[in-house]
Amino acid sequence: MRHIAIVGSGPAGYYTAEAAVKQWGEDARVDIFDKLPVPFGLIRTGVAPDHQSIKAVARRYEKTAIGDTVRFAGNIEIGRDIAIEELTELYDAVILATGAPRDRDLPIPGADSANVFGSAAFVGWYNGHPEYAALAPDLSGRHAVIIGMGNVALDVARILSKTEAEFGGSDIVAHALELLRDSNIETITILGRRGPHQIMMTPKELGELLRLERAVPRVENADLPPPESDDMLDPGQRKSVTLLREFAQPAAADRDAKPVSIEFDFFASPKAIIGEEGRVSGIEVERTKVEAGRAVGTGETYTIPCGIVLTAIGYRTAPIEGVPFDERAGRFANDEGRILPGLYAVGWAKRGPSGTIGTNKPDGFGIVDLIEDDIASGALGKGGKKGREGFDALAAERGLDVVTFQDWKRIEDAENAAAREGSPREKFVDIDAMIAARGAD
Repeated sequence: MRHIAIVGSGPAGYYTAEAAVKQWGEDARVDIFDKLPVPFGLIRTGVAPDHQSIKAVARRYEKTAIGDTVRFAGNIEIGRDIAIEELTELYDAVILATGAPRDRDLPIPGADSANVFGSAAFVGWYNGHPEYAALAPDLSGRHAVIIGMGNVALDVARILSKTEAEFGGSDIVAHALELLRDSNIETITILGRRGPHQIMMTPKELGELLRLERAVPRVENADLPPPESDDMLDPGQRKSVTLLREFAQPAAADRDAKPVSIEFDFFASPKAIIGEEGRVSGIEVERTKVEAGRAVGTGETYTIPCGIVLTAIGYRTAPIEGVPFDERAGRFANDEGRILPGLYAVGWAKRGPSGTIGTNKPDGFGIVDLIEDDIASGALGKGGKKGREGFDALAAERGLDVVTFQDWKRIEDAENAAAREGSPREKFVDIDAMIAARGAD
């Protein structure tokens, strides 16, 4: 019997569980741990609430979760409720699939000013993550600045721009919808240190900006490279830059009638957050140029007045006591997924925040192949560990309140029942409320 523990119930975790089942079948017992009482990680709290088709991948994970081979154990935090060393003593292999749930720091003066938020926190706020439900960003100002040129920056800009009606069919949480409804933001500036050819935004997400009811995207013609230079780009990049060229020529009706402007400011590197009485009032920016693919400062600076700054500059894995950590890379220190004997990493916890949700599938299968190699070579010992039985005994001894997948389905039913008209669910944003919603055992 292969006793496998997976820490993290997002895409990397469930794809790895699926791979384990295909590798070992009924000879596997896989326990998936999550510190929240609810599964699916960034599918629930990271994917934009108006991207329901992407969230639907959770139904695939449910198929893996049904049966005795794979078990969800929610409301269990590794490092708090049970040490990583205890877990490796109980299971033949422990796989860390915790993702990268923390924002990278913005290393400029004033970054700790009030109303400056990382995208992990801000996205968690409008998606109902319990850690960020009380964020309460102030949207009373007229100008917001977003730092970053990836799809997360687009998500944040789009959410800030939408009308209440445009959130129909989404699962944005009520507290965020209420605050966004009263927002005064009229201008959203997206800052990028390099130019249009270096953006990480994809055509699908960029194209959504053209369909907003009250917002129009804008690009300065002067920031665009010569059209013939687009030939060097791959097809996806070329489509993205084509859309940016379209943004530089907005339709007259949109330009004049839509009250919200989404402005792309290329070749712009943030240098300092300017604050009044500890609260952001502007951002100082240095004009850059691109040399050998890198942004180089020109010394020319200017200031953008703003009432809120949101950073979308990357993510870091949260450290776990007892697990080697690569501070520079912001992920667990590993060699192709191996951390220590019997301890592995997969997904963003292994490689950093790169790739799509689907990228985690081959990654998960690769880690299971690695474990099988280590079993065959004797690197994992002779087995015979207690696995699930041992964890259950330890949980009972410590009085841990483990939330099962059946519990989660009752929580989900309660969220579905509480949904406002047109929404698939109203998420619980408080852990105690989640646990209470599962009902009596």
